[in-house]
Amino acid sequence: MSTTIAIAGKGGTGKTLISALLIRFILDRRLGSVLAVDADPSTNLHLALGTMVEGTVGDIREDMLTLTQSGQFPAGMSKNEYLDYHLQLLLTEAAGFDLLAMGRPEGPGCYCAVNNLLRLLIDHLSQRYDFVVIDNEAGMEHLSRRTTRDVDLLLLVSDPTVRGIISAADMQRLAGKLQIHVGRTQLIVNRVVGRNAELNQDALPPAVRETIAARGLDVIGLVPRDENVVEYDAQGKPLFNLPSDAPAQRAVSAICAALPELNSHAPKA
Repeated sequence: MSTTIAIAGKGGTGKTLISALLIRFILDRRLGSVLAVDADPSTNLHLALGTMVEGTVGDIREDMLTLTQSGQFPAGMSKNEYLDYHLQLLLTEAAGFDLLAMGRPEGPGCYCAVNNLLRLLIDHLSQRYDFVVIDNEAGMEHLSRRTTRDVDLLLLVSDPTVRGIISAADMQRLAGKLQIHVGRTQLIVNRVVGRNAELNQDALPPAVRETIAARGLDVIGLVPRDENVVEYDAQGKPLFNLPSDAPAQRAVSAICAALPELNSHAPKA
């Protein structure tokens, strides 16, 4: 049975960084196979992971709707078979993980039947992996509409600002409104400034600490602002390949080591 970990946060907080380094931790510790799902319409998780995508689930959905409406849907093939075939072609295979990009939201038209089929197929695909890591858009619609509704761990990512913390708390409430079953929710605060910032919540501004407490969020760890991340982003280098002694890499590894959802898995031979 696979463990599903979803990463969510408002734009620009570094959730793709957390997703990439979380996947790296799983692979480095040989905890199991990974399906990485890029559920952000901007589709940039592949850049952080150092791989490529040839298309998205959104492309498949649009193509099938166009074929159906034009009467050109392939004869002798069911919609389920069509979607399953193209979903398999869509998977990007990399060293230790596979990547699936969800792509853009729907255009005009009725997508209910297609989305239901896609959700079933993606859920079935997910069962082949030990871990499913989902890098979400802020609205988290993919969790309720086109990927599994059950999430073992929701990691909310915020920058060290009151606005970011409020957004994270709003996403926690949104998961409930979308009827997504979440096992646990934890908060990661990224880009914290200060010496040994990842070790001490006192590095957070008082207003931020107060907002975290008032919103009832549970902090699993802090990630310091890291010039390595800034440099890698500027040069287009994969964040997956950050040096092992980079502050962000060390901090995320420490956070991952404290997650029971990861550490309940024995290393694979």
